[in-house]
Amino acid sequence: MTAVDEYISKCPAEHQERLHSLYQVIKQAAPQLQEKIAYGMPAFYLKRNVIYFALNKHHIGLYPTPLGVEAFRDRLAPYKTSKGAVQLPHDQPLPLPLIHDMTVWCAENLGE
Repeated sequence: MTAVDEYISKCPAEHQERLHSLYQVIKQAAPQLQEKIAYGMPAFYLKRNVIYFALNKHHIGLYPTPLGVEAFRDRLAPYKTSKGAVQLPHDQPLPLPLIHDMTVWCAENLGE
C-alpha cells in the first residue's frame, strides 16, 4: 500500500471512490511523478512538488500551484479557485479530463 493509498483509506468511506478516481487520473496522466505525503496530503513530484490533493469537508482541494491555476483559468471558471487551489465540490462530478490535462501540464512545466 502506498502512502497515498493509506491516506485515502483513512478518509470517510463515502469519499474514497472519488479520491481513488482522482489518484488514478493523476498517476495515468504523469506516471513519471513520484508520490509522497507533504503538508498532510498526497503530493506528486519530480524535482519539486507538482500537484497535490486533499479531502476537505465540502470539497476535494486540488493544488496545481499558482501557475497551474493560471494556465487553466478559463476551464476552471465553474469552480471556486484561489491563488494555487481549486475546490471540487462533493456534490458535482469530478472533471477528470480537466484534472488529467492539468496534471500533464504541471508535470511538463513544473517538474523540470
